[in-house]
Amino acid sequence: MRFSTALTASLLATVGLFAVAPQTADAHCQIPCGIYGDETKFQELGLDVQTVTKAIAQIKELAGKDDAQSKQQLGRWIANKESHAQNIMDEMQSYFLAQRIKFPKDESEHDAYFAKLKTVHEVIVYSMKCKQTLDADNATKLKAALDTFHGLYHAH
Repeated sequence: MRFSTALTASLLATVGLFAVAPQTADAHCQIPCGIYGDETKFQELGLDVQTVTKAIAQIKELAGKDDAQSKQQLGRWIANKESHAQNIMDEMQSYFLAQRIKFPKDESEHDAYFAKLKTVHEVIVYSMKCKQTLDADNATKLKAALDTFHGLYHAH
């Protein structure tokens, strides 16, 4: 089969574009690949909570300073707090809610199922509150909700 010169050039340009275009890997492909483990997700979420907690403290410390370096660091801590809190929300929704928490098979699994859903919702709400405020109590409640979910998740 012969291709026209224009088609060949177009195909080569497309292949070349993919060869140099940056590639990203999405951890939530939503296929049963088995690559991403639950404990890895919990560890990552724990680091996100630690970052949010530290960011709240750093923002409070830097907020009263007037020098340029402190202002620059303040902006970075705010951005990081927002990013990590949002990551917690996204991971809870796309990994646990969409993929890992299964519908109950029968009446005997309903209580455990609804306890997990309730706790996931708490994690998401406290993440949102951490984005909205500098109240360290929200970060404490976020960690407690994540710890509770971790226990419920493994209790099956």
